[in-house]
Amino acid sequence: MLALTRRKGQSIMIADDIEIVVISITQDQVKLGIRAPREIPVNRKEIYLAIAESNREAKEAAEAAAKPGILQKLKDLL
Repeated sequence: MLALTRRKGQSIMIADDIEIVVISITQDQVKLGIRAPREIPVNRKEIYLAIAESNREAKEAAEAAAKPGILQKLKDLL
């Protein structure tokens, strides 16, 4: 992990097209602004993890549905 010290109004660059700017600092919060191309998704970590979990569950469900006989088993249960 790279740890940097920045003050309000200062920024860091990631590659040539992503800029992270310190907008404000309070006692226990730092507000950051992120400039990035639209095609690069930017999410809070908890949202990123929720999306990844949802994608994993959808993939598992699709794989289970694709298995031979699973639809018949579901019909038998209903």
